[in-house]
Amino acid sequence: MKKVAIIMGSDSDLPVVQKAADTLKSFGVPCEMHVYSAHRTPVQARDFSVNARNNGFGVIIAAAGMAAHLAGALAANTTLPVIGIPMKSTTFTNGIDALLSTVQMPSGIPVATVAVDGAVNAALLAVQILAVTDAELAAKLDAKRLSDAEKVLSKDAALQ
Repeated sequence: MKKVAIIMGSDSDLPVVQKAADTLKSFGVPCEMHVYSAHRTPVQARDFSVNARNNGFGVIIAAAGMAAHLAGALAANTTLPVIGIPMKSTTFTNGIDALLSTVQMPSGIPVATVAVDGAVNAALLAVQILAVTDAELAAKLDAKRLSDAEKVLSKDAALQ
């Protein structure tokens, strides 16, 4: 099975991205986490993304706030799917700046983008991508969806 990389721009992002790692683990998907900055460690970030496919990765999740160029910088150097998690900021617009930086990519360099601090959905999207060629993983996703639906219906029944 391919691994998922979780790259964060700062270790202050760890409490949010840990939710992605935990979600991946619950599906049995191996992951690695690293701290690389598009601005402070551009050489290391580039080297990671250039070599990610050969190093056994199938998807990259990138979490960054404020200017939030990390996902785009990684995507510019690989054809692996890159999923951006815009991170909430307390200093400016509560994550809207990061959301816009992550989602507004130029034509030819796509970055799939989830909600601000949307680490669980980033992990689930990574699992869905890997499940395209992995029937066992697809079955686990189907089971999760069924379980989630049953929980909602149970809550509805409790209201009746």
